[in-house]
Amino acid sequence: MSAPLEAVQAFLVLGGPVVAILLAMSVLALALVLIKLWQFQRAGMGDHAQLVVALDKADRGATQAALRHAAEARSHLAPLAVLALRAKGEPEALRARLTGLAEEAIARLQSGFRLLDSIAQVAPLLGLFGTVLGMITAFQALQEAGANVDPSALAGGIWVALLTTAVGLGVAMPASLMLTWFEARVAREARLALQIIDVALCQGLAQDTCPLTTPATTGGPYA
Repeated sequence: MSAPLEAVQAFLVLGGPVVAILLAMSVLALALVLIKLWQFQRAGMGDHAQLVVALDKADRGATQAALRHAAEARSHLAPLAVLALRAKGEPEALRARLTGLAEEAIARLQSGFRLLDSIAQVAPLLGLFGTVLGMITAFQALQEAGANVDPSALAGGIWVALLTTAVGLGVAMPASLMLTWFEARVAREARLALQIIDVALCQGLAQDTCPLTTPATTGGPYA
């Protein structure tokens, strides 16, 4: 264990406090990604087989069968579907109520996105800041050396300065990619939530007045 720790310490000494901050940000980003993956798994994101069947049956007027399938669904949107299928009232009031519940469910999935986005944006800027500081130090040493300039020493100072930019990009790119993937997953959940609300508003309405969301092109009407 001593060898890895010594390597990390040497890396921190070489890169300075900026690299230490970037490594701390990378640990925070990794922890946040793991927490979100656990949250998505626990919420049953993507596991909408029963819920899709429930919405399909509700669209065909089989409300009781739809309620049974919705109650058996693992999806975090299952309680919203059950409530939507049982809800009665004026369409506008019902839409406002269900939309508020759907927004709460989606907001829980989006928690932590702002922090991950901040890491993805700040990390490369912090790396560039470290590089600028390192270049200033390198050129100060060059000025102090006067005519006795050692090119190898100057080159060594420059690559150490550029190290912070590399570390900053190494932290920012995975964080940005994971955030994009998370946002795409949540956007799909939001579309399904809107379809659940539309099904609720269609209960008891004529087919030509039903404000149903445009179905997906693949995987059935509620994929």
